[in-house]
Amino acid sequence: MIFSESLKKYGDFQRVYQNGKSYANKYLVMYILRQDTQRNRVGISVSKKVGNSVVRHRITRLIRESYRLHEKEFDDGLDIVIVARPGAKGRDFFTIESALLHLCRLHAVVRQADKKEVKKESETNLDSSD
Repeated sequence: MIFSESLKKYGDFQRVYQNGKSYANKYLVMYILRQDTQRNRVGISVSKKVGNSVVRHRITRLIRESYRLHEKEFDDGLDIVIVARPGAKGRDFFTIESALLHLCRLHAVVRQADKKEVKKESETNLDSSD
């Protein structure tokens, strides 16, 4: 993650849980607390209810990669905690990515203009390769 740091301390997680706003869907719950910083901080929580350690680590990697691929589109200065629900067990990358983006749209933390610019750049790169 280029533009983000990790949330690791228990107190940081608790502050986001208590003061942040949350939205949920079938697979994930996302808490967001706006801060006055230049970088985002992301924490991922997957409880034992979801599965054994292999399953929990896989879900954590899927969530982290989904965030990493889209982190340029996020607003700055956010503390984000993503909690996996038991329904996330056994889901593929695209399902988790879709669930994450759905929650980002609900929180209105994704810049829509950047998506259009990235799409235009990729189309331009494809055209120039001919």
